Amino acid sequence: MWTEFGLIAGPCLLEDDELNLRIGECVARVGADHGIPVVFKASFDKANRSRIDSPRGPGLHEGLESLRRVKQATGLPILTDIHEPGQARAAADVVDILQIPAFLSRQTDLLVAAGGTGAAVNIKRGQWMAPEDLFGAVTKARVSGASEVLVTERGTFFGYGDLVVDMRVFPRVRRSCSTPVIFDGTHSVQRPGTADGSSGGDPEHTPSLVRAAVAAGCDGLFLEVHPDPPSAPSDGRNMLQLDRLSTLIGTVMRIRGAMAAEGGIT
Repeated sequence: MWTEFGLIAGPCLLEDDELNLRIGECVARVGADHGIPVVFKASFDKANRSRIDSPRGPGLHEGLESLRRVKQATGLPILTDIHEPGQARAAADVVDILQIPAFLSRQTDLLVAAGGTGAAVNIKRGQWMAPEDLFGAVTKARVSGASEVLVTERGTFFGYGDLVVDMRVFPRVRRSCSTPVIFDGTHSVQRPGTADGSSGGDPEHTPSLVRAAVAAGCDGLFLEVHPDPPSAPSDGRNMLQLDRLSTLIGTVMRIRGAMAAEGGIT
């Protein structure tokens, strides 16, 4: 599936059909305008919210039906995350890529269940893991039958309330795991636990980190987008404003064009 530079984009949590489709249609247009493949992403459940009263999403059954409607309306491949092995088969019947959340990136039963569906699997690097440590997680999904394995970089813990992106991660993961490496430009600007016990964020830094990651050779981008981030039920403090997505991708493609002209990418 992942044979060229592409974009994974969508809201953090599924909302109503109107909003889901609005975002899906927008990211599909951005992909068409800039000539890159696009995957729509959204979660049916966020099981790792910081606070017990935080919104978690519509749940497995309703959420998968919402994702099915986005897929039918836009024609886009779909990515969603799973948190329990028992969710893998049902999710794989609807979506194209199963995502393993960063906090669960070493959970053997989850990785094996995801790989066993035969779907593609995207593993988000745990914020505490060395790049080479992902080899074990990738192997678990690969030998279990995953059609493809991707790794997504989303920063490393720095102290208690910040993340830092090490641009050396991209070649190191690629060498050790033989997988495409995607850059998550929105979760990388999270500030865990700094907003009344929830995650804060510095979204103004997303464009510069994205530009740097593309120059460092990432194989694609993962961006959570929303037309009104402050109203989003999850991750609103670090999401990219939807109407800024096309401009950012245009910049990214110019960087890649300059790199290609110098022989820096294939």
